[in-house]
Amino acid sequence: MSELDEAWAAVLSEAEQKARLAGRQDLAEYLSLRNSNDLLRKAGIQWLMESFTTAAGEANRAGASIKIARSEGHRFRTGTSTMVGHLITLTFGVRTLCIEAGWPRVPRDGIVHGGGLASANIRHLGIRSASEELVLAKTTSGAPGWKSLTRNRPTLHASDINHHISILLDQHK
Repeated sequence: MSELDEAWAAVLSEAEQKARLAGRQDLAEYLSLRNSNDLLRKAGIQWLMESFTTAAGEANRAGASIKIARSEGHRFRTGTSTMVGHLITLTFGVRTLCIEAGWPRVPRDGIVHGGGLASANIRHLGIRSASEELVLAKTTSGAPGWKSLTRNRPTLHASDINHHISILLDQHK
């Protein structure tokens, strides 16, 4: 978690406590939900980024030479909204796979389309048909899960991530 994220969490927690002390239960409940959703967003995005980084690392240990670059504070568009979050770029020769995930931080950024907590894109540069748009949503258990908006798949699994890596390596079937 970045220093800004930690500071934001502390401010939200303090505001929630002040609202409870002032008898503003409605505001306290909103701030509690906001904090809870932020934690789910961070956990879901961390899982996605770590899963791709781990899969690329495993491919490298098996002989591939994937270059991995990371960026925080990355801004990207989904529809008419702007998401702010993380970007991982995986490069193998002339092939590039970009994984970007985030959520709107201020009202002018818009909303997460698909009714989720966060948005993500898995973009194979030059292979648009292999790219995928995701939305982070709460599962029935309450845990976050990535749902594909472009594929007929309710949840993204490690096998799907490995498939994206195989496309990058031109080993897909």
